[in-house]
Amino acid sequence: MKKEHLFKPGQSGNPKGREPGKTPAAKLRQFITKAMPEILSQLVEQAKAGDVAAAKVLIDRVCPPLKPQALPISLPVNGSLADQGAEIIRATMAGQIPPDIGSQLITALANQSKIVEIDELTKRIEALEAKQ
Repeated sequence: MKKEHLFKPGQSGNPKGREPGKTPAAKLRQFITKAMPEILSQLVEQAKAGDVAAAKVLIDRVCPPLKPQALPISLPVNGSLADQGAEIIRATMAGQIPPDIGSQLITALANQSKIVEIDELTKRIEALEAKQ
């Protein structure tokens, strides 16, 4: 079956197409760009007059929010996975590590337990197959 109705590679189906800058979004951007100095000066004046929302808009644009940075933590890695989980919970409850980091560590420990479980099952299956 021939596909003569399809466009040839590199050939537009509408060579004239829409003129650049004529879409509604492009027109809105152009309008906003022209009005930007006035918009900014009004925002600054409103912020100076005590408008907290205007101040927030300006501050958010100039100073983006800081990303949280994880601090290094030290926890013993001895013992079983259950022991390690208990130590993470104890450290979280004592305020030695933040709750969000404690949650991430518990999730990582749970994922590690799944890996250990799969590894042990694989070894058992291989040992049974070797006996046969």
